[in-house]
Amino acid sequence: MLLVLFFLFFAVILIQFLYYVVFFGKFSFAKPQTSAQKRIPISIIVCAKNEEENVKNFVPILANQNYPDFEIVLIDDASSDETLEIFEGFEKKYANIKLVKVANIEAFWGNKKFALTLGIKAAKNEYLLFTDADCYPTSTEWIKQMSAQFTQKKTIVLGYGAYEKVKNSFLNKLIRYETLLTATQYFGWAKLGKPYMGVGRNLAYKREEFFKTNGFIEHMKLRSGDDDLFINEAASAKNTTICYTPESFTYSKAKTSFKEWFTQKRRHVSTAKHYKSFDRSQLALFFTSQFLFLVLPIVLLTFQYQWIIVVSLIGFRYLFVWISMGFAAGKLKEKDVMYWFPLIELVLIVTQINVFITNTFSKPVHWK
Repeated sequence: MLLVLFFLFFAVILIQFLYYVVFFGKFSFAKPQTSAQKRIPISIIVCAKNEEENVKNFVPILANQNYPDFEIVLIDDASSDETLEIFEGFEKKYANIKLVKVANIEAFWGNKKFALTLGIKAAKNEYLLFTDADCYPTSTEWIKQMSAQFTQKKTIVLGYGAYEKVKNSFLNKLIRYETLLTATQYFGWAKLGKPYMGVGRNLAYKREEFFKTNGFIEHMKLRSGDDDLFINEAASAKNTTICYTPESFTYSKAKTSFKEWFTQKRRHVSTAKHYKSFDRSQLALFFTSQFLFLVLPIVLLTFQYQWIIVVSLIGFRYLFVWISMGFAAGKLKEKDVMYWFPLIELVLIVTQINVFITNTFSKPVHWK
């Protein structure tokens, strides 16, 4: 039995090497991104529900982007606070802002996808750039950088949605490491020609891609997935590219309590089960290998079975993961989380197991 576990552990190390060095490495070890500026008209789409404080601060940042031709489509999804009134004020102040008001409809109550669909149809431009109401771009060059990735064939652009740093907060580092890992995964797979998700905090696509898939119709009943499920359905090796220049990042505030973050993760995991079979399988294999990497060495070292080889494999695994994720962290400006990497990874894996068990027995709540 110990021999079987030993060979299984060796296989786990090999799988991890393939993921971190080969698959994720397509992004981690990629050259810095450069692109030629384009001047295609862009429509920024922002959907908000009860976000009065965020939109008050962030819409002016969007309006002051350094780009020659863009509009901002603000969608108020039946807010019960002052969001609509603030949007109306911005509509009067900025000539390039268009307001879409969404009333409560019983069949689509609380469904962000319905509100986004109305906003997409109201946009005057074919190229759409999405962010959330609680997000803001890191520079005035955001539109320029994201739009520069569009070509005649590349009609979907996956960007990076980061979280603000909070000093002396382990939870913040945990959240940002998970965000870094997720981005490294979907950027790496996109460069391999197998794009499977994007984040609504920073995402762009041509409107024709939306209508090719009949919008969100295949998953309209699911209240989550306006970003990742849509990309999972619409993206391909031919039509998808990525943008990871620092000027293209967006930022938002991370959750400040473990409970809130855990609830957020439950929503994300529940959505992922609706991905295509290949994408579900590769994600499941990656997580299983992560889990077994923690469990198998404990058993083998408890019985001191081939302990020198086992310890060497552990060290080798941490080395190549640290290198791969370190390069990715450098590109995405998240280097500080890598100092805590071994502990963060342990907590993250345990949390993922807890999320899986919890979701098995109850459904998470979506949208607001």
